[in-house]
Amino acid sequence: MNKPVLQVIVASTRPGRAGRPIAEWFHGKAVESGLFEVELIDLAEVGLPFLDEPHHPRLRQYVNAHTKEWSATVERGDAYVFVTPEYNHSFNAVLKNALDYLHHEWHNKAAGFVSYGGVSGGTRATHGLRQVTSTLKMIPVLEAVNIPFHTQFLGEDGRLHPNDIMDAAAGTMLTELARLTGALRPMRAA
Repeated sequence: MNKPVLQVIVASTRPGRAGRPIAEWFHGKAVESGLFEVELIDLAEVGLPFLDEPHHPRLRQYVNAHTKEWSATVERGDAYVFVTPEYNHSFNAVLKNALDYLHHEWHNKAAGFVSYGGVSGGTRATHGLRQVTSTLKMIPVLEAVNIPFHTQFLGEDGRLHPNDIMDAAAGTMLTELARLTGALRPMRAA
């Protein structure tokens, strides 16, 4: 059986964002684990406009090329890790928009979260994401990576320099994502 595909999705699209180096670090950890085929998906590169489909996503009657491309990308994934900032006690609008574009493509797939921010480490963003992903029939794992005061871990080289706690949390979450993804595969095949 082929390895499941884990998509690491960078939510932030702001210039100078921390999300990309944080996602690149996590992507490296996921590749190193050997548990998944790993893809890095940057919503800044996907470039979805605000939802502009005339039909509800549940119908899968997409008319726009960007929606069809996004659908094919997400369909390819078996599990997702959303790398999200915390904006005003929640996750950002670009990620909500990307989630709302689709429906069936998300079903019965595992979801994990890498969040970053100030004192809360993005945990309030993760709390909101758990509700949305569950509504889309994803199964969020309890384990997460939360990075408080994330700027202290960003080097002048533009890369994230994690501490042992972050590395351990990433490993624990990846193990749980792999277990859950294996359990969910038969549900999707049916």
